[in-house]
Amino acid sequence: MNHKMVVYVLGRVTQIIGILMLLPAVVGLIYREKEIVPITITALIVLLAGGLLNLKKPKKTQIRAKEGFVITALVWIVMSIVGAIPFVVTGYIPSITDAVFETASGFTTTGASILTDVEALPHSLLFWRSFTHWIGGMGILVFMLAFVTSSADEMNIMRAESPGPSVEKMVPKVRETAFILYAIYTVLTCALVMALIIAGMPVFDSLCLSFGTAGTGGFGIKGDSIAGYSKACQIIITVGMVLFGVNFNVYYLIIMKKFRDLFHAEEVICYLVIYAVATLIVSIGTFNVVIGSMGWTGAEGFDSFGEALQQSAFQVASVMTTTGFATTDFNLWSNISKTILVAVMFIGACAGSTGGGMKVSRWILYFKQVRRELQSYIHPSSVRSIWLDGKVVGKDTLRTTNVYLMAYVFVFLISLVIISFDGYDVVTSFTAVTATINNIGPGLSVVGPAGNFAGFSILSKWVFIFDMIAGRLELFPVLIMLSLSTWRKK
Repeated sequence: MNHKMVVYVLGRVTQIIGILMLLPAVVGLIYREKEIVPITITALIVLLAGGLLNLKKPKKTQIRAKEGFVITALVWIVMSIVGAIPFVVTGYIPSITDAVFETASGFTTTGASILTDVEALPHSLLFWRSFTHWIGGMGILVFMLAFVTSSADEMNIMRAESPGPSVEKMVPKVRETAFILYAIYTVLTCALVMALIIAGMPVFDSLCLSFGTAGTGGFGIKGDSIAGYSKACQIIITVGMVLFGVNFNVYYLIIMKKFRDLFHAEEVICYLVIYAVATLIVSIGTFNVVIGSMGWTGAEGFDSFGEALQQSAFQVASVMTTTGFATTDFNLWSNISKTILVAVMFIGACAGSTGGGMKVSRWILYFKQVRRELQSYIHPSSVRSIWLDGKVVGKDTLRTTNVYLMAYVFVFLISLVIISFDGYDVVTSFTAVTATINNIGPGLSVVGPAGNFAGFSILSKWVFIFDMIAGRLELFPVLIMLSLSTWRKK
C-alpha cells in the first residue's frame, strides 16, 4: 500500500473542498447573512489542512487498483465529514451525526434528509447543501483528474469512483476523458438553469434545483420539494432527470457525430423503454377513473389522465434516476403504482450517468446470463457470448457483475436487520435501506416524500451513511477499504 500517495491525494481533495466551500460564503455575502463568517473560516481551515497533507509529493506516485479503491473510499468518507462542518458551526444542524448524514446524502446524491424545516436554512447553507449534489454527481475525484495532474495511474481512481460494471475511456488519456465528462456535465447543467429561469423560476431556486437534477440528488429548498413550482418547471426538471440518467458516452457520440454508434446503445434504449412502460403503468394506477372502477379504497389519484401522466412521468423519472424530488405524496398512491416505483428503485439509471441504483446494464447482463444458461440446457454443445452495446462482455466483467449482486444482497440484509431494532414497520425499514443504498432519497411510509429520517436512532443513521457512501461507490471500494488484508504488510 502506497500510504504516502493515499495521504497526498486526500490532501488534494481536501483543498478542493475548501475552495468550493467558499462559494456558499459568496452566496451568504450576496444575501448579507451572518453565516458567512463561520463558513469562510471553516473553508480556510479546510484549505490549510489539505495543504499540510500534501506539502511534499511522494517519490513513488504509483496508484495500483488497491490504492485506487482505498483512496476513493477514504475521500468520500473524509469529504462527508469535512462538508458537514458548516452545518455544525452555524448551529443549524448541531448534531454531528445528523450533519454528516445530511452531507453524505448530498455528496452521494441520495437526497435523504433529517431536516424537518428546510426553509429555515439561510441561502448560503441551502446553496452548499444543493451544491454537494453537483460535486458528487460526476465525482470529486473525476473533477480532480480533469483539472489537477496527479499520477500516471489515474484510471484506477476513475474506475473505482465511476458507476457501472465497466468503465472505459472516451479518449486515450484519462485526464482528457475526465475533462470531457465535466464539460458535458457543466453544459447540460447550465442549459437546465437557463431553461428554468426562462420558465419563471427565481435564479437562486434554478441554481439549487439544477444542481440537484444534474447530480440526480433531490435536495429541495422548499418544504414541498417541487410541488409549488409551475407545471412548466416540473416538466423541464422531468426532462432533465431523464437526460442525466443517460450514459454520458452517448452525449460524446452525439458531439463527435457518431450517430451510427447510437444504435448500439442497448442500455440507453432499454432505460428509455423501461421508463416509458413504468410511467404508463403508474399513470393508469393514479387515474381516478381506474381507481374507482377497480375499487382501490384509500388510494389517491388524479381526475385528468393528462395530469396523472405528467405527475407519473415526473415521479418515475425521479425514482428511477434516483433523484428523489417529489411533486406529490406518492405514498398515498395505489399499491400497483407504489410497487412499480419500488421496482424501478432497484433498476436505477444507466452506467456512466449521475444516477444511482443497480444500473440498467447490470440487469441486462443478468437477464442475458439467465437466458444463456437456459439455452445451454437445451443445446449443451453450443457456445454463446454475451453482448452489450455492440461489444462482447468479458468474463471478468460478468464475474464482477455477479459478485456485486451478492455483495449488494449481503449489505442490504445486514443493514435491514440493524435498523429493524428501531421498531419501525417493515415497509419503512425496507424502503429506507432501499432509498439509501440506491441513493434515491425518499422511500415509503415514515420515510416517504412527506417524511424524513430524523426519527431513526444514531446507530441506524450511521448505517444509512455507510449505505449511501457504499451505494454511490458501488460497494467494492468501501468493502476493500474495510478488508484487513488490504492494509496487511506482506
